[in-house]
Amino acid sequence: MAPEGPGGPRPVRGVIFDLDGTLIDSREDIARAANHALALHGFGELPLETISGYVGDGAVKLLERATGVSADDPRIAALYAAFIDYYAAHPVVTTRVFPGVWPALDALSGLSLAVCTNKPRLTTDLVLRALELTPRFRAVVAGDDLPRKKPDPLPILHLAERLGLPLSELVIVGDGAQDIAAGRAAGVRTIGVRHGIQPLEKMLAAGPDQVIESLLELPALLTSVW
Repeated sequence: MAPEGPGGPRPVRGVIFDLDGTLIDSREDIARAANHALALHGFGELPLETISGYVGDGAVKLLERATGVSADDPRIAALYAAFIDYYAAHPVVTTRVFPGVWPALDALSGLSLAVCTNKPRLTTDLVLRALELTPRFRAVVAGDDLPRKKPDPLPILHLAERLGLPLSELVIVGDGAQDIAAGRAAGVRTIGVRHGIQPLEKMLAAGPDQVIESLLELPALLTSVW
């Protein structure tokens, strides 16, 4: 349900985007970094599809899932360091902006746009700069910026403050259940995108307010529905 104002639903003045799977297709570069770390520390490499299913909750959680090792095991810290080192050196070998993203960002340029990702800050900044996306966003919150990450609402609440907008005038767009859950917990409207990295059924099960095939549909949706 759209947040209600005195005269009905409040217009959307700010859009918060997830990064991996929403704005960019980064699955191969993430998988290469993960497999580098796994091989370096004696674990077997995994198929792209398997690693893609582990994406969404940050690099540490991805490595936990890939190895079956818990986060408090010292091997995770070593795996994480290897993952970050490799990824930072190869941030956009195959990563591309999804079709429809540039026209959508152009059409929404009059709104306050932000990114909320569980990706580490170092690789977030490298990827955004390499793809020339950085100037498009007023604010970016990465996975290690705050004490809690999506699906916790804290990153959304933090971005609302930075953008200077009430939650009733914000929407979050993402391909993962984490994005939808964080938005719902924060009290903002939620839009799921089908073209992402994460399993579609998990995103749909989280109950987004609206679902789109690609970001090309987003500008019209924001004006026609809300």
